[in-house]
Amino acid sequence: MPLDDPPAQGGAEVPLKLEIDKSKVDLKGHKLEARATRELSKIEIKVLGESGAVLAQQEHGFAGTPAGTVLEVTWTPSSEETVARIELIARDLQRNWVGVALIPWSVSIPHQDVNFKTGSADIQDSEKAKLEASYTKVTEILSKHQDLGTITLFIAGHTDTVGRSEDNLRLSLRRAQAISAWFRKRGLTLPIAYEGFGESSLLVKTADNVDEARNRRVDYILSLDEPVFKTTGFKPSWKRLTTAP
Repeated sequence: MPLDDPPAQGGAEVPLKLEIDKSKVDLKGHKLEARATRELSKIEIKVLGESGAVLAQQEHGFAGTPAGTVLEVTWTPSSEETVARIELIARDLQRNWVGVALIPWSVSIPHQDVNFKTGSADIQDSEKAKLEASYTKVTEILSKHQDLGTITLFIAGHTDTVGRSEDNLRLSLRRAQAISAWFRKRGLTLPIAYEGFGESSLLVKTADNVDEARNRRVDYILSLDEPVFKTTGFKPSWKRLTTAP
């Protein structure tokens, strides 16, 4: 999201642009990665919390670093308040500047996992109370953050390492789809996306063919952008439900 338009750049051969790798925005580690199309003198960063308070306002010098280099930008927050917005201004050696704003908001919904029968993606009646509780939490959070923009509910299915990895990948996708469809039928009208990760993103690292209950799970995440999971090489391709319940 660009900030106000910068002044004209005096016929610069390469327009000044700042690109942020959203997958490398680390809110817990208080850092992000950026690339600029021109050599920069510095990057200014301003981090705001949900209350609107300024959590950090710093600048980092990058003179002498070639254009296109990955630049790590860090900040030291004044409190642990949730980050709602990050504003960056990059200035080159000719005093041109460009601004970028990020809204890295996301919430992982705490919940009880639905128990499925072995090899099945059917939701049993006995498990629907868990989904009802999750539905209530989702709607409560949405009601407090309607001003952020288009929020998506991401449903990510995972398995343990028992069985063939290909079968686990398909099963986790079917279960994520089933839960997504339940939320849509229940009345959620926001965008919903789902993906199955199989055994590629274990919560607890194990050897192959290990029955580990903590790895058999489904994540519910509300976010403005696609969430990032650490995987063993698997690249998710999120599937979208239709908007109408």
